[in-house]
Amino acid sequence: MHTINAHAKVNIFLKITGHKEGYHTLLSRFMRVEDLYDTITFVPQECDTFTIDGCEGVARESNTIYKAYKALNAQTGDLDILEFFYHHKVVVDKHIPSQAGLGGGSSDAAAFMRLVNDVCHLRLDTEQLSAIGSTIGADLPFFIHNYPSANVSGFGEVVEPFDEAPLPLELYTPPVGCDTATVYKNFKQYFLADIKLSTSVGWESIPSREILERIDDSIKLNDLYPAALKACPTLEQYAKPGWFFSGSGSTFFRLSTP
Repeated sequence: MHTINAHAKVNIFLKITGHKEGYHTLLSRFMRVEDLYDTITFVPQECDTFTIDGCEGVARESNTIYKAYKALNAQTGDLDILEFFYHHKVVVDKHIPSQAGLGGGSSDAAAFMRLVNDVCHLRLDTEQLSAIGSTIGADLPFFIHNYPSANVSGFGEVVEPFDEAPLPLELYTPPVGCDTATVYKNFKQYFLADIKLSTSVGWESIPSREILERIDDSIKLNDLYPAALKACPTLEQYAKPGWFFSGSGSTFFRLSTP
């Protein structure tokens, strides 16, 4: 068997910088969550078709792991991938909640790609894997690079490591799912015209702990939070002082206290 962990992430800050070619551009600090991860395992089994266990309720064609499998096949044309998955199934041990702003689906797909690259000896470097991953989702390049902390910009494809250890974080995911596409649609409709890039100048060079201690305001730190509140009004009843909002939601996080 072959196994890899797929960690969650939080966005220390997330600023939308514009909109072009049908997609939003951003500047964000992504941070890996050390103690929350899914586990991807390739288990020996004879399979007539590509098989995923552990993602019940998600159609195979919608599963980011399946999309990663198809993208690797299309980009490499490597028959070893097809052959390998006639003799192995993918088993996902899920712990990261979905529609939570923690990047679970993207992290699973990225971990899958890294493990396939290893076990099938594809010899793709990180930048090549990242370029393929970016065709599946904007968060994949961060997870493929596997940095503990990084500044992410552009459409998500520009990933620059930030020299800091992951912070000890406490997470709270309310019983509300935020659809990423709806949140971004709301942002474009209601908030895009009012973005002010000057409000976050220099943030990419400030350590994450200092940012959270200095700003201490989810609205200022995460441009998607107001759009998420429009999409999921019940979120407001779960918001608490001192907690921050990750990605398009619905997870809140704060620094753990000893």
